[in-house]
Amino acid sequence: MRIAITGASGLIGKAAATYFQARGHAVTRVSRQRGRLDLDPVSFQDQDAVIHLAGANIAAQRWSDRYKKLLYSSRVETTTQLCKVLTNMNTPPQILLCASAIGIYGHIEPPAYVDEGLIMGDGFLYKLCVDWEHSTHLAEEMGIRVVHMRFGIVLSPDGGALAKMLPVFKLGLGGRVGLGKQMMSWIALDEIPAAMEHVINTPDLSGAVNFVAPKAVSNAEFTRVLAKALRRPAFLPVPAPAIKVLFGEMGKELLLSGANVIPKRLSESGYVFRYPDLETALSQMFSR
Repeated sequence: MRIAITGASGLIGKAAATYFQARGHAVTRVSRQRGRLDLDPVSFQDQDAVIHLAGANIAAQRWSDRYKKLLYSSRVETTTQLCKVLTNMNTPPQILLCASAIGIYGHIEPPAYVDEGLIMGDGFLYKLCVDWEHSTHLAEEMGIRVVHMRFGIVLSPDGGALAKMLPVFKLGLGGRVGLGKQMMSWIALDEIPAAMEHVINTPDLSGAVNFVAPKAVSNAEFTRVLAKALRRPAFLPVPAPAIKVLFGEMGKELLLSGANVIPKRLSESGYVFRYPDLETALSQMFSR
C-alpha cells in the first residue's frame, strides 16, 4: 500500500512509519513547515491510506487558555483542513485513520466500564475529542472510510507518560496518584501499528475504535506492576491536592480521572492483542 502519515516525527508516528515500511509499504511522512502541518495535496495524491496523528502535545504544559486554543486548533482545525484537501482529490484515499482519545469518555468510577457505544464525558478533553471526531465529516460524506482511533495511555520507555514516570520510579520514589482508584486504560506502543494494519484490512470497521489493551488497571495497580518490573519500591503517593496545584485542569483530567475502556470493536473484529496485560507489556519493554 501507499500510506501517508501526518505527525510522523511523533512517538506513534515513528513507530507506525517504521512498521509499515518494514512490511513493504511505501510511506510518505507529512511534515511541518514553519510550525504548521504541510497540507500540500501532492503529499496525499494516490495514497491508499492516510494516518492522521498530528497535534500539539496534550501534556506538554498546564492548560492555559492560550494552550487550550493551540490543542484545539492543532487537532480540530487541522483535521478539517486535511479533509478538505482529501475530498478535493480525483483519487482520494480509501481510508483515513484519525487520532482521537479515550478522554471522550470522561471519568467513570470502577467497576463500570465503557466501549465505543457510549459517550458520557464532560470537561475540556470531552469537548476536544467530540469536535475532533466531528471534523472528519467532509471525508465521511465523500465516501472515505474514516476510523477514529481512540488512544488510551500509550506506553513506551522512549516517550509519553511512561518515559516521564521512569526516572522517579527507578529511584524508588514512585507511588500512586491521589487515592489510586482511577482507572488507566493503556496500550503498548508496539501494539498500535499492528492494530492500525488490522483496521485498514478490515473493511467493515469505521467510526470509533478504542485503541486500548483488554485489561485496564487502577492507578494503584499500575504503580505496583511498574515498580515490580523495575524491582524498586513505590511507596510515595502524590496527594490529589498537590496534583491540582501543580497541574491545574490538566492534572484533574489526565492524572486524577480515568475510565475502564474496553477494545470491543477491535476484539470482535478478530484482532489478537500481542500485549493483553500490563505485566506482559512492561516485561517486554524492559527486557530489551
